[in-house]
Amino acid sequence: MRPFSLACSLLLLFTAMPADAEKALIFAAASTTNALQELGPAFTKATGHEVEFAFGASSDLARQATAGAPADAFLSADAVRLDTLERVGLVQPGTRVDLLSNRLVVVVPAEAKGALAGPGDLKAVKRLALADPAAVPAGVYAKGWLEKAGLWKALEPKVVPALDVRAALAAVESGRVDAGVVYATDAAQSKKVRVAFAVPDTDAPRIVYPVAALAKGKAPEAGRAFVRFLQTEGARKVFARQGFVVLGAEPRVP
Repeated sequence: MRPFSLACSLLLLFTAMPADAEKALIFAAASTTNALQELGPAFTKATGHEVEFAFGASSDLARQATAGAPADAFLSADAVRLDTLERVGLVQPGTRVDLLSNRLVVVVPAEAKGALAGPGDLKAVKRLALADPAAVPAGVYAKGWLEKAGLWKALEPKVVPALDVRAALAAVESGRVDAGVVYATDAAQSKKVRVAFAVPDTDAPRIVYPVAALAKGKAPEAGRAFVRFLQTEGARKVFARQGFVVLGAEPRVP
């Protein structure tokens, strides 16, 4: 009976998986790394589709997608990058949704002496790490906040631009800079930094993470399935636990 039982078990396993299971390539902002790595296995278990992630600066990922990289979905840290892909026909129609928001915080090395109590205190730092303010969303948001505070001209010569927000965090962790502006979700992942102060939402540009399935990937159905999965209650709980602000309530995506 045992061989028969094993055969039945295998049959049930394979019939439970979709016949057209695919492997999706997901481009995603570096700040979503921890959350998506946690969600990946749950997505595969729920849908049968495998998933591979490419994390990085949203600006760089958008350039790769425009150049022909076969990503099946894109979770961007700002709307501008997805706007660009949408204009050139790379977004599957009807799949785009604003998924998350975040907050900016100023971090210093955990063992740093002294205190930064507010924006004006940043004038005293010698080096300030930002994700590249000319391109990377976290840096663009940080620059927008500093411009609104009237501090950008004074601080620009002190800025150490980083490849992405995780690289800016790493610069603070290593002590190579005195402070950095990163997302609250990234600061929460590190024991090597402490938050000096949070940037009030009213002072910072609106931070939005849109997601969409892309049109030129090799696994279009898996891309759509992943976008749907990110809107489920289970995924929303993971994002919230990681410190993201979860937007909306009604799932979209055909």
